[in-house]
Amino acid sequence: MRLPELATLGWDDRLSSLYEPYAGDDVVPGRVSIQHRGAYDVLTELGELRCDVPRRLVHEAEATADLPAVGDWVVVAPRPAEKTGTITRVLPRRTTFSRKTAWQAAEEQVLAANVDVAFLVTSLNEDLNLRRLERYLTLAWESGAQPVIVLTKSDLHPVPEAALAEVGVIAYGVPVHAISSVTGEGLESIRAHLGPGRTAVLLGSSGVGKSTLVNTLAGAELLATQEIRGDGKGRHTTTRRELVELPGGGLVIDTPGIRELQLWIADDGIDEAFEDVTELFSRCRFSDCAHDREPGCAVRAAIADGTLAAERWESYVKLLGEIAHLERKLDRRAAAEARRQWKALGQEARANMRLKGRRE
Repeated sequence: MRLPELATLGWDDRLSSLYEPYAGDDVVPGRVSIQHRGAYDVLTELGELRCDVPRRLVHEAEATADLPAVGDWVVVAPRPAEKTGTITRVLPRRTTFSRKTAWQAAEEQVLAANVDVAFLVTSLNEDLNLRRLERYLTLAWESGAQPVIVLTKSDLHPVPEAALAEVGVIAYGVPVHAISSVTGEGLESIRAHLGPGRTAVLLGSSGVGKSTLVNTLAGAELLATQEIRGDGKGRHTTTRRELVELPGGGLVIDTPGIRELQLWIADDGIDEAFEDVTELFSRCRFSDCAHDREPGCAVRAAIADGTLAAERWESYVKLLGEIAHLERKLDRRAAAEARRQWKALGQEARANMRLKGRRE
């Protein structure tokens, strides 16, 4: 079995300096490739190790998002003979693609860490949705990775050039590629974003062809795929996030289809994703313009003359509202946690005073 070299996994001088305080004969650096329930597969120079996480690390984590995620660089205490180990530390992330967990919980879920490129994948036969792409773009910009929109199954679209133009309106400087894993169209443009040590993550709904794209780039059936259904829709296959090394250099993280992409905090991300909208604000007559009925509003004027689609403005307002709502929930949770801690401290202080009184 070929042992991985750290440089091919993305190791660099920055990571060397972060690892240095923990370096020793009893530990090695590694990168998380798969997350299981209660365990992780970690790629190291000793090979792939199935690793656990000690309770200390769990207790020290302020949130679930602080625990290892696919793409993370970690410090491992290896047990080479057993091909196992223990993760003792998670090194600081360079980039993080996160979303809010499903349902009502105001918690961060890390989908991929230390990613250079975020491939936002959507299918041209059934799946194309501009409002969903705006949501992906917002989180991609916030992550720190370079977003790239990938329109798959171009061979099933009668006029892919029209779809490219449609998406280009909301992409605003983001590369957009129409590809076909069947005909090979556009695949070189995808490979151009990859290279030795560079990591990409594939994000999109179920059945848009993410795993098929990974297999095509790898030149081998590394990930399970299924045929398109009779109604033209893809079938869900991927059930876990997985880091895959490509033979030509570079790495990709395949992810399960995302049914609902709820926003995490993305103040900078929404400004980047809607730069064409936010740049209008400085042209308004009043600096505190609410963009409703105020005279001299550049936003309303742009909608009126057709230079800004009303749907895009409505999407911006909706996403901004989601972020503001999440921030309020987090503030309330932080306040409740502070009250709980003060209450616990007060109870402990009173207990100590009672104990002291009995002793005296």
